[in-house]
Amino acid sequence: MTSALHTSALTSLPLLARGKVRDNYAVGNDRILMVASDRISAFDVIMGEPIPGKGALLTKMALFWFELLKDVAPNHLTGDDPCSVVSPAERAQVEGRAMLVKKLKPLPVEAVVRGYLAGSGWKEYQHNGEVCGVKLPAGLKNASKLPEPIFTPATKAEVGEHDENISFDKMSEIIGADMAEKVRELAIKLYKTAADYALTKGIIIADTKFEFGLDEQGTLTVMDEVLTPDSSRFWPVEGYVEGQNPPSYDKQFVRDWLEQATVNGQPWDKTAPSPALPQDVIEKTAAKYQEALTRLTGQTA
Repeated sequence: MTSALHTSALTSLPLLARGKVRDNYAVGNDRILMVASDRISAFDVIMGEPIPGKGALLTKMALFWFELLKDVAPNHLTGDDPCSVVSPAERAQVEGRAMLVKKLKPLPVEAVVRGYLAGSGWKEYQHNGEVCGVKLPAGLKNASKLPEPIFTPATKAEVGEHDENISFDKMSEIIGADMAEKVRELAIKLYKTAADYALTKGIIIADTKFEFGLDEQGTLTVMDEVLTPDSSRFWPVEGYVEGQNPPSYDKQFVRDWLEQATVNGQPWDKTAPSPALPQDVIEKTAAKYQEALTRLTGQTA
């Protein structure tokens, strides 16, 4: 296992932004180098300890899905080697964990598709029988499969803030009704294609989020990452039981540990800085991500 990268430090390219996981650098006026670090966030707080191998693993998985879904929707990959735009001394920070992508005009919404009732969707359904304004049948349970996948957009929050679920009407106000329809249709098509494939590998994709941008011609294009454990809820088929939270391939070990962690004798209040993650939580989380990659793609990170 190579040493973990918490934060990249490239000096040959201008830094555009650091997200929860990715550090983005400008490559000329028309491309962006996206470097996936090994950072992990929970409750919208970035942990101080990285998860070794996570960035390379997320990159492999995203590239796999971009290839699988390329006939469903165009994506932002350029096909250029990320190592070709940094100095030789910086290649170790980039190799295997970066994507060189087209610079797009990002849409300021997250396209969330849910095929199952889970997380905040389950909470909202219990309260009013809806998820983000979408009325659902009565009698559904936690982790129930929905009759059809539903589209539940969210606004994109700044780092450290919470994404906010919005209605489709609100999304239409933000990006225009025609574009909102296009995004909804494409996001559901992408989800269905991916979910059908994943089931053949014994994995349920309960929900996921996509991000879209527009290229110079105004073409709706998938960007950022797709269908990784960071942006999706993956459940193993063999652990799935309607009515209870299935085990998942994500940061659940981190969340569970943080829920019972204390700082100065008090429960952690879910604000930065976070308590230091113990080694066994780091290792279990890395193993879960690896298992998801291997099951879905047959690859190792």
